[in-house]
Amino acid sequence: MARYRILALDGGGIRGLIAAILLQRLSAVPALRGWLEQVDLLAGTSTGGLLALGIAKGFSLQTIRGLYETQGARIFDDSWLDDLQDLGTLMGADYDIHHLETILRDLFGTTTLAQLEKRVLIPTFDLDTHVDEPTQRTWQPKLFHNFPGPDSDGEQLAYKVGVYTSAAPTYFESVDGYIDGGVYASNPAMCALAQSQDARQHDRPLLEDVVLFSLGTGTSLTYIAGARLDWGDVQWVKPLIALMFDGVAGIADYQCRQLLGDHYHRLAPLFPVGTRIPMDAVARIPDMIAFATTVPLETTIQWIETHWL
Repeated sequence: MARYRILALDGGGIRGLIAAILLQRLSAVPALRGWLEQVDLLAGTSTGGLLALGIAKGFSLQTIRGLYETQGARIFDDSWLDDLQDLGTLMGADYDIHHLETILRDLFGTTTLAQLEKRVLIPTFDLDTHVDEPTQRTWQPKLFHNFPGPDSDGEQLAYKVGVYTSAAPTYFESVDGYIDGGVYASNPAMCALAQSQDARQHDRPLLEDVVLFSLGTGTSLTYIAGARLDWGDVQWVKPLIALMFDGVAGIADYQCRQLLGDHYHRLAPLFPVGTRIPMDAVARIPDMIAFATTVPLETTIQWIETHWL
């Protein structure tokens, strides 16, 4: 059976620019010409979800990259009035997600998931299922996809799903009851692999035919010193968000590597020691561009040549 190719794209806010540049660089390699067009499933969380939806819509990588460079400041616009109303960040989200929603609505228009050119899988988290049966009303992961079948989300508007998966807690408010899927799948690689093995799909590939490329948005070397931390809610809340996002990304990497072996590859470039680029660091765009244009790609190029093409 032919290869089944999956591209999984991490979350990371404005650092999605790094992933866009890395994809551009790989696509510019003559030996890899057309590799991205061969993808069968695009999975993306948060900013990775926006990349996945944009590629599936058929936008060029330059167009997608340009959105980060030209619209990033608008998306992460923290006005003094908003800070005053929210008492800084104590009583409200850092940013108004309306700006992102407007940009995505203008970009995707009325395009539905079913109208995209590629299969997509976009993790979000549903805060309330709103069912009448008390034993079934709870919060739960929600993976939007456009595969055929009774649970297909093909009728959902692409821009709306993009907003849902981007609604990172503390950064943005929830939208229609959904928040960023990064709370359980900041790296959506394992979710994508599981989706590819859905027994309800008549064209389900064999596991040995799956090749999966997982792409990160830049990783900081982060740790919390101290053998015993007697912390409470106030001390843990911010570290826990970063810890949770990094932790689930790491476990997905482990699981995919164990299941797929050489058919799996992850490119998650490390920032230099002491460098942190937060999800909303719009002022660091020049630094991100400089970093992304110098990340070594030889191992990734060789893997794509050997296992993807």
